[in-house]
Amino acid sequence: QVQLVESGGGLVQAGGSLRLSCAASGRTFSSYTMGWFRQAPGKEREFVAAISWSGGYTYYADSVKGRFTISRDNAKNTVYLQMNNLKPEDTANYYCAAAKSITVWGNRRDYDYWGQGTQVTVPS
Repeated sequence: QVQLVESGGGLVQAGGSLRLSCAASGRTFSSYTMGWFRQAPGKEREFVAAISWSGGYTYYADSVKGRFTISRDNAKNTVYLQMNNLKPEDTANYYCAAAKSITVWGNRRDYDYWGQGTQVTVPS
């Protein structure tokens, strides 16, 4: 069992930056692929970024590539999402997720555990 708690969301002006954190419980954190997803009001939850258990592989949605960076610190049981050059269309609730195994990086059905989310708002 893995419990995930996100933090770091908030309101930021367009062009600004935020860093989200996701703290995980459990001694097996380092064996999980970790991902970030987001969901805007009235829209489906969509994939943002993912990182392999070792941190050696990362994958991004086209909409955030070059602006967002996912990283992890297995010693701290924490995964991060650095978000730069934020845009109004990035406004959403951001969720951290953990997967024991992945078939497709962005397939949310592969993810076994989810956090409660943290809100990011970028006014237009």
